[in-house]
Amino acid sequence: MSVNVSVRLDDRLAERLRLRARAAGESLSDRLRRYAEEGARRDEHPMITFRDGPTGRRAGLIAGPDVWEVAMWIDDLGPVHDPAAELASDGIVTRPQIDAALAYRTAYPDEIQARIDLHRSETTAAEAR
Repeated sequence: MSVNVSVRLDDRLAERLRLRARAAGESLSDRLRRYAEEGARRDEHPMITFRDGPTGRRAGLIAGPDVWEVAMWIDDLGPVHDPAAELASDGIVTRPQIDAALAYRTAYPDEIQARIDLHRSETTAAEAR
């Protein structure tokens, strides 16, 4: 279910948003919906940002890797006492970054698992060539 919301925008902001939407092949409504969703998620998860890439937009750590990568690295560690501490000891990501990525994964598990599955599938296909 969805709800209609009326929002009044400054003329210059509305034009900037229209230009960005058009450049991305989106409607203004789609762009505003995405900004609202991502903004709400950023408020809930302050160390997370969103970025474009070949496989679409995805959640990533500010100044760090994508959330799905951190989640996959944790999964790949297997049964260790403290996987987050183990990963942090490599120095690639900090403990706060790991905690932020795992909190985001907890909130959006299907999204993160789909990214991991896509990566594993593409890796398998590339290795089979």
